[in-house]
Amino acid sequence: MSQLENLKIAIVHEWFVSYAGSERVVEQILNLFPHADLFAVVDFLEDSQRGFIHNKKVKTTFIQNLPFAKTKFRQYLPLMPLAIEQLDLSAYDLIISSSHAVAKGVLTSPHQLHISYVHSPIRYAWDLQHQYLRESNLERGVKSWIARWILHQIRIWDNRTANGVDLFIANSQFIARRIQKVYRREAEVIYPPVDLQNYNLCEQKQDFYLTASRLVPYKRVDLIVEAFSRMGDRQLIVIGDGEQMSKIQAKAGQNIQFLGYLEPSELRAYMQKAKAFVFASEEDFGITPVEAQACGTPVIAFGRGGVCESVIGLECDRPTGVFFAEQSADSICEAVIEFEKNSDRILPINCCENAMRFSTERFQNELLDFVKQSWKSK
Repeated sequence: MSQLENLKIAIVHEWFVSYAGSERVVEQILNLFPHADLFAVVDFLEDSQRGFIHNKKVKTTFIQNLPFAKTKFRQYLPLMPLAIEQLDLSAYDLIISSSHAVAKGVLTSPHQLHISYVHSPIRYAWDLQHQYLRESNLERGVKSWIARWILHQIRIWDNRTANGVDLFIANSQFIARRIQKVYRREAEVIYPPVDLQNYNLCEQKQDFYLTASRLVPYKRVDLIVEAFSRMGDRQLIVIGDGEQMSKIQAKAGQNIQFLGYLEPSELRAYMQKAKAFVFASEEDFGITPVEAQACGTPVIAFGRGGVCESVIGLECDRPTGVFFAEQSADSICEAVIEFEKNSDRILPINCCENAMRFSTERFQNELLDFVKQSWKSK
């Protein structure tokens, strides 16, 4: 660490408004480099939420002061490329960006080292554009063409700014392939940190399945509920809240229970007792399936995205879950039946041991080694 202690380090993140997956990455980067300064497009964390960034002051962009930015900052996306370029990082030796939209676009000079930890290239501007337009009701009309033009401009900017990154880190092989596709650049894979300290192995399972997430369209909880509504003899517990709550509840049979948002300790208790955790979205990595496995709970998941790297399928020794091939209720039903036929092969201890591959300590060690070697080779 000594060779890095005297460096001036900047950590750039998209925005600080909550504590979710990408913020966990920033938290651990900051734990490695506590003397680093923080930058972001906006920072609207409450005082009670600032512990994970060591209560540091965040240097923000002009978007911070625009009307309604606290609740509508995402609507300023067309201005974010301009905004991120106004952050002055000229005084820093090492810049680490945590990027899923514009953070990697900060301006740097040849004497600086810029490492970008990419959660994903801008999803809604690249391969998920059509899904984004569809879910935003922007498939037709003048607003649709304006949105398409803005996304086209963002793609041009996003591709150009990849040249300002010296080294890419991807949060999964899945995202490394996206980086290669979009930027034609290689990326080192360092899986994100999952805090597993409070997720204890429980081998005694109860007779219910579990899913937990925000109830938003891309999580596809509606498909899980539809599938279990057809399988009335199997119990499903749904944990989480969101815009689709009423729509999803309308599909639910008597065998499905909605518990809404629960505190992490309560969610862990259900994860420990569930016979399997059901996961239907295509995620860049996916933290909750790892947390479920840490409890000794198998995962039934859609077989695309980062979850294919964190769950071991039936084709392998010591499997930890079952994959389904399509995002459909029929495919989920088939996977549940397949899981029940093979449940004696999926041991809680194997699930727990597999989850340990994604610990916080492993992330810190791998990232620190990568940064040290990169600076040494600079």
